[in-house]
Amino acid sequence: MAANLSAVVGVVSLVTALTAALLAVLRLRARRGIATATQRATYEVLHTAGLAAEPLRAGLSEAGAAKAVRHLRALVGAVGLALTDADRLLALDGRGTHHGEQLLAAARRTVDSGRSTVLGEQELHCDRVDCPVRGAVVAPLLGADGRVVGALVAVADSPPPPGLVQATLETAHWAGNQLALAELDSSRERLARAEIRALRAQISPHFIYNALTAIGSFVRTDPERARELILEFAEFTRYSFRAHGEFTTLAEELRSIDRYLTIERARFGDRLQVRLQIAPEVLPVTLPFLCLQPLVENAVRHGLSRKPGTGMVSIEARDAGAECHITVEDDGVGMDPTTLTAGIAELARGTGDPGDDTGQHVGLSNVDERLRSVFGDRFGLVVETGLGSGTKVSMRVPKFHPGVRAGS
Repeated sequence: MAANLSAVVGVVSLVTALTAALLAVLRLRARRGIATATQRATYEVLHTAGLAAEPLRAGLSEAGAAKAVRHLRALVGAVGLALTDADRLLALDGRGTHHGEQLLAAARRTVDSGRSTVLGEQELHCDRVDCPVRGAVVAPLLGADGRVVGALVAVADSPPPPGLVQATLETAHWAGNQLALAELDSSRERLARAEIRALRAQISPHFIYNALTAIGSFVRTDPERARELILEFAEFTRYSFRAHGEFTTLAEELRSIDRYLTIERARFGDRLQVRLQIAPEVLPVTLPFLCLQPLVENAVRHGLSRKPGTGMVSIEARDAGAECHITVEDDGVGMDPTTLTAGIAELARGTGDPGDDTGQHVGLSNVDERLRSVFGDRFGLVVETGLGSGTKVSMRVPKFHPGVRAGS
């Protein structure tokens, strides 16, 4: 994990430096007559690299390779260039098409060994008297975990000179970094989907059982109430199990919470009291899907269900300039802070049991990690609790954040 993190930091630093250099050259080009030949050459290289980076960041595929290979050939300065994965020739631009099988065979050897190689006329012999191909350089493409995912093959019309060899190796290293970032983006998306599935699994079993039991108790005594509760339950599950979008609005999340509390009030009766204090101007604020619902459920399930008599759940959302501040508070049984900390630590190590008192706040840990991964470490949960003192959970959400929008 540390090695992967170091690699990512290095890639990000490289991308940042390249971006800064490109912006500097663009500013110079905007002022006619100032940019030197060296600066213009730098601009052309960075511009070409940017054109190749976009399709590579989508992963190593035939479509992405077809878009990137022409720009990669310009970076290398070869008469022909091919991109392969572990098994196939994905794209080839320029000369060497009729040597495709030989180039693919050499690429497969490079993928297996992880080592670059230089091919001469003997390895690329053909019967065409007009064939211009005299050599090739094959360099491995490394993914996020250092695994060889493919190869970059530069075709030469002469025995490959040292300059072409070095250019091919450096370009392959750069292209591998783009593919590594694509893998990391994909892993992050899979992790986000897995975390949402984990939240749904946490919510579903006990709530569905309790909801159906509560609805069943009204079927004979109050059929109209039972019908209303069934509709509320249907809408709640439709929202919770929706297939699209990692983000939602505060208004949508609160509507789902209202349905949840309607069903829980049918079960608890007057024992469950709810207080809402929501500033209208923060209703459109975007936040991660299902990040507020688990906090309310924890308040009811772990705070109030064990408390004799009446209990109160308070939900507040207020405008705080560039941020929205949200709190979920209950006056239930509370918890020993050291037990809470130990339980979250066990869950992080994968040793906690979500069914016991140590793991009962798995939802808190999950929401905290999702908030930090989306908005940064400054935006994690703050939990205040104590035995017999209830629990208060606070979060801060930026009103505007790059790449974050409802339905995305």
